[in-house]
Amino acid sequence: MTSEKLQKGQLLIAEPSIIGDLSFNRSVILLADHNDEGSVGFILNKPLEYTINDLLPEINGSFIIYNGGPVEQDNLYFIHTIPELIPNSIEISNGIFWGGDFELTKNLINDGKINKEDIRFFLGYTGWSSNQLEDELQANSWIITANNYEAAILSKSSKQFWKEKIIELGGEYVIWSNAPENPILN
Repeated sequence: MTSEKLQKGQLLIAEPSIIGDLSFNRSVILLADHNDEGSVGFILNKPLEYTINDLLPEINGSFIIYNGGPVEQDNLYFIHTIPELIPNSIEISNGIFWGGDFELTKNLINDGKINKEDIRFFLGYTGWSSNQLEDELQANSWIITANNYEAAILSKSSKQFWKEKIIELGGEYVIWSNAPENPILN
């Protein structure tokens, strides 16, 4: 665990010791908000078998939907890099924005004005109550890192992202990069 102060825009990398938790095992989470009341994030590397068109047939797009986390999985959320096109969005950090005018977003997708590098959709989100995330950090469940990719994070590889981040950490973490997701299968 790092002693770095939590702030929105950071990445949370699941410690290799998180095994058997379907939501968080090998997760990389973008922290979208963090304050005294709690924290909100979106899992970046858990694509689902759905596209936006599967969920909303009125949208002519094949944008992959990601599992954003275990909270409110019946709701669709999105982050993007185009606040000039999507009003009412909230800046997370470094050119990454959360939400905005969804009706306009649907029209922009249908008009071909938004591409896959501009936006990512999630079913659900990851949430922590006040001090819960800090407690999990103290328990060594997460590693905090800066988002050095800034807005380009939306185009990062999704399935290999956890492995890439673990290798970047180096040291004792490297051995985990090639371990099976389920150690029983080793």
